[in-house]
Amino acid sequence: MPRWGAFALLGAAAFLAAGLLGALRYLDNYWAFRGFAPPRDPAWVKTEGTTSRFYLPSAALGGRRQPVDVYLPPGYAQHPAARYPVMYLLHGVPGRPAGFLATVRLGVVEDELVARHRARPMILVMPFGSTGSFTDKEWANGVRSNEGWETFVARDLVRSIDARYRTIARGSARVLAGLSEGGYGALNIGLHHPGEFGVLESWSGYERADDLGAIFGHRKTALAHNSPALTIAHAAPALRRHHVFVWFYSGTDDHFRGQNVAFAAELKRQRVPHRYYAVRGGHNWAIWRGNAARAFLAAARRVDVA
Repeated sequence: MPRWGAFALLGAAAFLAAGLLGALRYLDNYWAFRGFAPPRDPAWVKTEGTTSRFYLPSAALGGRRQPVDVYLPPGYAQHPAARYPVMYLLHGVPGRPAGFLATVRLGVVEDELVARHRARPMILVMPFGSTGSFTDKEWANGVRSNEGWETFVARDLVRSIDARYRTIARGSARVLAGLSEGGYGALNIGLHHPGEFGVLESWSGYERADDLGAIFGHRKTALAHNSPALTIAHAAPALRRHHVFVWFYSGTDDHFRGQNVAFAAELKRQRVPHRYYAVRGGHNWAIWRGNAARAFLAAARRVDVA
């Protein structure tokens, strides 16, 4: 082959490799930020929160080590005697916990609200609730052994966070929130453990369990037990006794909106303190990102730090 031909082939190969690398970087960036600009604190925020990760061996999962992302609020290191409420955040499927910081930009939201003295700082805890980004576990205790995802959150995770960080270690100072499937998980876990979390938030969640054989075994009793729409009447007295507040929303075009409207009506009948509203849009990251500040404020104003 002529020398110029070899150079041409090498040039073409380099061009294709660069193009492939660029495409992979674009896809990775899109997966992380869903088309939004990477989150960044404005210049007027002088103190930022910090992010870390640890791996939690969970007895409820047969000893499986699950990654847990933690966002320590601005000022945490500078105030070693201070203790903080905790906001637990459950992702949807497909999903990873990093979405709350990268896409929803909740860390930036907290930094801004704390800098403006509009909200008390909270520790944000984001566990990984599955064995893979596309594997559905519903944040529920499955019928198979070592599939106690609800217990992983309500027992193993809470105990670990209280032991590792300067938390206000009581239910009234804890928030359990989530988006989509995570919103369902927050309600389901919260109703099963009414004294463990003082505020429950569901962002575009649902209240009736999906009939997933791998999780619930198509068992009617398991589906009923894991459907907040069906368990709220039983849980209501304990929710009222522990002063639990339920805060949730859905999009006007969200296919889960009907379930949420019905759940709000049932909460009213059961005299459980709550706030539900519909926002314009569907079931997507734009809604969750656009309502992040409202969700944080609703949680920060309801937690008991006295």
